[in-house]
Amino acid sequence: MGKMCSTKTPCGGAGYFIGFIGAAVYYLGSATNFWVGVLGFLKALVWPAFMVYGVLKYLGQ
Repeated sequence: MGKMCSTKTPCGGAGYFIGFIGAAVYYLGSATNFWVGVLGFLKALVWPAFMVYGVLKYLGQ
């Protein structure tokens, strides 16, 4: 088998997209008004940052 990932076929795109959809559903589902929904959509765009922050916070206890 050849290489699975290269510069022509990045590996993280599908995983990031699925994570984005999941985060968007979570944040928009818990929104109480329009602007909270907009904020939730923006949070869904940067969900990896929240995940890394949470992991580092947990590990640094």
